[in-house]
Amino acid sequence: MNPSGPALRRSAEALSGALPPLLVAAEHLANSALPGAHGRRRAGPGAEFWQFRPVHAGDAASRIDWRRSARGDDLFVREREWQAARAVTLWVDDGAAMGFRADPSRQTKAQRARLLALALALVLLRGGERVGLARTDLRPRAGRAQAEALALALADQDAAGAEHGAVDLHAAPAGGHVVLFSDFLGDLAPLEAALALAAARSMRGILVQVLDPVEEHFPFDGRTRFESMSGHLSHETLRAADLRGAYRDRLAARKDRLAALARDTGWHATTLHTDSAPAPGLLWLYQALGGHR
Repeated sequence: MNPSGPALRRSAEALSGALPPLLVAAEHLANSALPGAHGRRRAGPGAEFWQFRPVHAGDAASRIDWRRSARGDDLFVREREWQAARAVTLWVDDGAAMGFRADPSRQTKAQRARLLALALALVLLRGGERVGLARTDLRPRAGRAQAEALALALADQDAAGAEHGAVDLHAAPAGGHVVLFSDFLGDLAPLEAALALAAARSMRGILVQVLDPVEEHFPFDGRTRFESMSGHLSHETLRAADLRGAYRDRLAARKDRLAALARDTGWHATTLHTDSAPAPGLLWLYQALGGHR
């Protein structure tokens, strides 16, 4: 028996309650930032009708659509749509440092990174692309079921004991695309190794540095105690303002290094902040990924 009335409403509420809040937020972001995004359309051996075009020299007579051609003096061919679905692999740093936020009213770096990653995945999946995570059990696939699997995986991603996660792209398909989300403030050796592997396997992608605005501006003054999110490192100073110049120089050098790594491998790099609206960042990511075709 099909549910109706109150029973149907209870079933719908139960189903919606089972969805991770991350998926709901990511769908809202994807729909508001890129409501009309779709896959890449080109003529080819697809199954869906795309358009009529005039007959070209060399077209077989069997390709002519005689019904459309009968409307006038010209002959037309019915073209079908071909979508070259990309394989896009996402990685979100699960290090303890990504749990930082200076203001409780803002998202942590991890929350913002996961939101952007899942929203980007939803937009790509909506366009017929294949999306997965950099792990063997969630390789790039298409479809709504994959969107829900990604949402569950990202929502359940626990912070690692280490301060920074180490990216590993061995599970990413050769020739595919990769988007990496991290603060990239830790040791860059794992990232350099991952980019070397990506270059050897013809993978292209984007480095997305996610920072809290406090990490960008270093507004500290006077006596301050700094402690890593993992609790493994700490430093106390009586004159925090004296460290501001050196800190900003080191952050600028790190950004320059990330830009150089991206440039040398044909990737893009950007920095996004947790106090900014996520929609412009998502739009930039989608457009930057669209350039890698």
